[in-house]
Amino acid sequence: MNSSNSDISNIYNLNGRVPIARAVPFGLQHILAMFVANIAPLIIVAGACGLGSEQTASLIQTTMIIAGIGTLIQLFPIWKIGSGLPIVMGISFTFVSVACVIGSQYGYNAVIGAVIIGGLIEGTIGLFAKYWTRIITPVVSASVVTAIGFSLLSVGASSFGGGTGSETFGSAQNWILGTVTLASCLIFDILAKSYWKQLSVLFGLIVGYITAICMGVVDFSTIQDTSIVSLPSILPFKPEFNLSAIVSMTLIFLVSATETIGDTSAMAVSGLNRQVTVAETEGSIACDGYVSVLSGLLGCLPITSFSQNVGLIAMTRVVNRMVIATGAVIMIFAGIFPVFGAVLATLPDAVLGGCTIMMFGSIVVSGIKMLAACGFQQRNITIAALSLGIGIGFTQVPEIFSIFPPVIYTVFAENCVAVVFIVAVIANLILPKEKEA
Repeated sequence: MNSSNSDISNIYNLNGRVPIARAVPFGLQHILAMFVANIAPLIIVAGACGLGSEQTASLIQTTMIIAGIGTLIQLFPIWKIGSGLPIVMGISFTFVSVACVIGSQYGYNAVIGAVIIGGLIEGTIGLFAKYWTRIITPVVSASVVTAIGFSLLSVGASSFGGGTGSETFGSAQNWILGTVTLASCLIFDILAKSYWKQLSVLFGLIVGYITAICMGVVDFSTIQDTSIVSLPSILPFKPEFNLSAIVSMTLIFLVSATETIGDTSAMAVSGLNRQVTVAETEGSIACDGYVSVLSGLLGCLPITSFSQNVGLIAMTRVVNRMVIATGAVIMIFAGIFPVFGAVLATLPDAVLGGCTIMMFGSIVVSGIKMLAACGFQQRNITIAALSLGIGIGFTQVPEIFSIFPPVIYTVFAENCVAVVFIVAVIANLILPKEKEA
């Protein structure tokens, strides 16, 4: 095998050199898969908090930069902060509801203060994960990963239809774009050879984007007034520390930590064919928390691991850290040079949905594989069935939580991952170990 072939085969290894020219398309594929989902939460919260268009545009640029920085820290840990795994970071929808409530009541400055304190708490808890992760047994992790996959299916379906709130949701043009993109991914995967198969998502996105341009769906008007260079500023919003806001945000940080545990477990199992280590879990949660503090200091929302990219790795098996780092650098450039980011932001939701449907399904399959590896003893079946049944079932009917205080409703009513995690942990603790006998 010559040097070039040896280098490109490293895309399937966590470490190893991959030529930049070969790494760029794989890295770009990761960024395109999460780009819209990364900036959408900030746009929603900024609107709810009454921020101006200039402030929102500036924060969008900062959001892309902080996502790139967070990803690099996950890939190449600083001290104990970071897992060393190919985890892509971004702004999570998990925090949207509570941030909108805090922002509407106390202002965006209170949101930033809560992000900083909540991030410090999550990061510190992450550093001591070895003392409490023993309660998270393989069947608990498997249930959480499965729940993450199921929770994302509706996100992929919403994108396929044109995006939640779209005036053309479910229209013929969105069906055409989503179907063309999905078909392109599948055809490329069938016909491509060797490592080229792993670029099926990028190929589908390109074909779908070109189709969208031909159909006149892509709006390039947002690019015209974009500045050439934009750099983030420290403390663009002076933090305000409101106790109620901090408590609410911290609860969501703990929920986000459960998702990170699931993402990290799924990454290790689906990408590296092994169980995650305690050190990797500690680093992953710590990275979520402490990088969220940095995000707050730059005026942005909390940052966390992105499940859609876990799905992409489950599909492609491309786990090389240098490849993912290439994508992180692209994201940072997209933030520093707004024109680049503005072009990426024109990607229609339906095109993204055509790719993500299969990616999210891959996470479900990874969770099922993890459950199978745990064994189908009656105890494991009970834990998985109870947690998934309550977690997914109850959150599909969020009104069932209406008798609880607003904080509880906000945390659990629409977050099946949090409910699955808590039920699985409790069931794992109280069910007798000798149940099978």
